[in-house]
Formats: sequence, structure tokens, C-alpha cells
Amino acid sequence: MLLYLTSKYFFPTSKFFLPLKKFPNILFSNNYYQKSKNSFLKNNKFYSTLRLKDTIYALSTAQGKAGIAIIRVSGSNALQAIEDITADFSEKPVPRKATLKTIIHPKTKEVIDHGLILWFPGPKSYTGENLVEFHIHGGTSVVRGVLDALGNMENFRHAEAGEFTRRAFENVKFDLTEIEGLADLLNAETEAQRRQALRQVQGGLKILYENWRKQLINNMASIEAIIDFGEDENIEDGVFEKVAENVKLLKNDIIEHLNDNRRGEILRDGIRVTILGPPNVGKSSFLNYLAQRKAAIVSHIPGTTRDIVDISLDFGGYPIIISDTAGLRPSDDDVEIEGISRAKDRIKTADIKIIILSSLELLHSIKSNHNYFSNIDSIIKDTVDDNTYLIINKSDLVENKSDLSKLKQISLKSIPVNYVWCLSCLSGEGFNEFQETFINSIKQKYDSLSSQIALITQARHREHLSDCLKSLENFLELNDLVLAAEELRFATHALGRITGRVDVEEILGVIFQQFCIGK
Repeated sequence: MLLYLTSKYFFPTSKFFLPLKKFPNILFSNNYYQKSKNSFLKNNKFYSTLRLKDTIYALSTAQGKAGIAIIRVSGSNALQAIEDITADFSEKPVPRKATLKTIIHPKTKEVIDHGLILWFPGPKSYTGENLVEFHIHGGTSVVRGVLDALGNMENFRHAEAGEFTRRAFENVKFDLTEIEGLADLLNAETEAQRRQALRQVQGGLKILYENWRKQLINNMASIEAIIDFGEDENIEDGVFEKVAENVKLLKNDIIEHLNDNRRGEILRDGIRVTILGPPNVGKSSFLNYLAQRKAAIVSHIPGTTRDIVDISLDFGGYPIIISDTAGLRPSDDDVEIEGISRAKDRIKTADIKIIILSSLELLHSIKSNHNYFSNIDSIIKDTVDDNTYLIINKSDLVENKSDLSKLKQISLKSIPVNYVWCLSCLSGEGFNEFQETFINSIKQKYDSLSSQIALITQARHREHLSDCLKSLENFLELNDLVLAAEELRFATHALGRITGRVDVEEILGVIFQQFCIGK
């Protein structure tokens, strides 16, 4: 088939075309391509490690002693596992019904344990294949004995990392976003992370992206129909204009989805909170109070903290990574200068910044008519934004509590932040108010439940959505119908890479279904 190559596209002699660089794995209908593709897959290392015809097994619960351990077997010969390693096998087990069995070694016939057997015939199983679960006692020797028994069976092998889920994907039980959500659910350490991951496992992102992809396929089918059959069939006028309008609406939806301030990714990885301020104001004491342990060294000597101290906390159900940094001040000490430089770098990458000041120093500056805030301009310059909060520490040392209200007012005039708290890291005074307000502010910023649609949780989602958006913008700028259709194909493929579903045959099916071409 003759191809005319350009920097971005290649054109076969027929009107149906595909990009050379962006679509190396899309299925063509000619035999030569199919043979090449099969050859590639057989030589591909990832493909060879799957060996999907093998029956696999693995321990599905955590390693170590436990009351119960679960061993999974998946594959075409999964039922053989029940037949060969149970002493009293007489008939095929009832699906999804636990049955007590005596488990033996298939060669020595030695009794290994007594446990429950569950049979899940495919495709109604986790992997979509025949699947068996052995619920046995969780002793190390028992688990080792059952795994050894399975390993002695023909065409059985130990599963590789993630292979059960990989087979579930191959059998269309999950898409890639659901699998990523499942991984996040297993790694979730806070309630907020669990809720976000569960929403993704339940198809929150899949439904959204598949809906967008189907819209693109329908619009692409309309354009392809004009290109291939516009001269021979009675195609309605204004089809291209209608497609362009649909693309504009979809483009706006994707832009809105991308403009989420990375809330989903931040919540997934942990909200980075950086403590900053002058030396000896109680930054390390604040960190220790939140951690409820001596995580950082506290001393009356200014400049004690040199390096950054990170602590991961579950703060009201939200994951935060809080960092104590070196006190910001002019210094001639090379080590302290390096610590201050690292502190400034961390401030730039922080999701939330907490400035801590000393109430005693503030009061002293007021009484001496000295502008305390002029001394810390270098600290807050280019730092204060909507994600910056202020804490006035050492409130226990202020005798007249009415002075605290004055300090708040003065501070708000000098430092434009949304929240100011007066508290004591020594006595705990004011911490309840701080925690309640701070947790509510985090909830408003990062809670995925506040969004009507699931949030982006992976950098690759954002990358593919950006690629899709760029192609849609190119489509709207092009006057050439053929090149415009190609940009829609790029956009569709970009969305397909997020979910792992890319199929050119869908386009052809929609063309013939909608326009009844060739009847």
C-alpha cells in the first residue's frame, strides 16, 4: 500500500488513514500488519512474562503469622487444584459457596491443613478466569506447604507481581483508572485517601473519560463519513459545523477538569505543609506537638534546626507531610546558610505554608514603637498567598489575654492571610481551635467529595488529557477536513490511553450504524 509521508501524518492511497508515530499499536485489517503485530508481541519481554495460558497461584494475604491466610489460584486449570490437593474431592464444588476440605500434598498425600475452599468459575470472578481461593490457617509452615503443593502441579506457576489484576484488565473486568484506584485503596492511610480511591475504583474516572471518548468517536464517525462517502451519499448539510460545536463544548469540559489545582494528586500523595518563620519562635515545638513526640530538637539557642525535618501525619482524616525548616535570618554560618537555602526551596513547593511568630516579640515591638514586621519582610516576601496561614505562638506567656486580640488585628493588617491563631506549644492553649479550623480549610480545598466528578489522581492522566486538549484545539484551527479528522483521532487515542481502551473498529461500526452507508 503506497504511503505519502509528512512530518506528522502519512496517507494511504485510500481515504482512510492513520498517523505513523502516534498509532503504532492500532489494529489494521490487513494480514501483513497482523503478522507484524503478533511477531512484535511474541518478542516483547512484557508479553512473554504474562504467559496467560498458565494457571497461577499466590498468597493474597500479608506475609507472616496470622489467624487465616488466603491463597488464590487463577487460570483454566484452577479447578484441577481442588481435585488434586483435597483428600475428599467427589464432585464439582458449588460456585461461591465455602466448603470445608482436607488439604493434602498431590504427590506425598500428606495432610497439610483443613480449610475452606471457594470456587469462582469464570467469567464471574476477580480475574475473569476460573479462580479458586484456599482459606487456610495462617501459620508460616502451613502456607509454605500449600504453596509447595500447588507448585508441584503441572502448568501451575507462582504469580508475578500484579498478575491477577493484569489478567482482570485483559479480561475487561477493570480499566486502568479502576486498577490505579485499587492500588491507591490498598495504600490509603487516611479516610480522605480511602474515599477518593474508592470513588475511582467504582468507576468515577472511567465513566467520565469513556463518555468523552464515545463523544469523540461519534463526532469522528461523522467526519469520516463526509470524507469517504460525502460525494456518493446524501449527507446532511452542516454536519461539520455541528461537530465543531460539540468539540468546543468537550474542550471546555476538559479545561475545567484540568483546572483542579491538582487536588486529587495532592490528596493521593499527601498535602505538603511547610512551617517557616524567624529563629526561636517555636517552629520545632509546633511540629512536636502535632506529632505528639520529640521529632525535632527544641532549644532556646536560635538556629538549632539546620536541616528539614519531615513528619507524615493523619490530620483529621487527611494526609499531611509537615516540614520543620531552619529559622530565616541573615547568617554568616555556612551550615545555617545551607539550611536556610533548603528552607526557601521547600517553601516554594509547599501546598500550605504556616508562618509562626512569637507573641512576646510582637508585644515588645508594639511597646517600643518598633515595626516588628519590617524585620520579617524578607521572610514573607513572595510567600503569602491563599495557602498561607499565620500562628502567633507562646500565648501562655502573655499576661493580659486581651493583648492577643490586638496582636491578631495588627498581624492581619501586616500579613494578608485568611487565618490567624494564637496558641501555646507548651501548654496546648488554642490548639483545639487551630485544629478544627485548619481541618475545615483542608476539607474545603482538597476533599474529593466536594467535587461533582472524580478528581485527577495520576500525572499520566493529566498528560494524556493535555494531549487530547491540544488535538481538539488543532481540530478547531484546521480548515482541511482530512487533517481535522486526524486530530480527532489523536484526541480519541489520548483518552483511550488513560483507560487502556483503544479500538479503531469502534469508529467503523458507528459510521455504518449511524449513516446506513452501503445499504
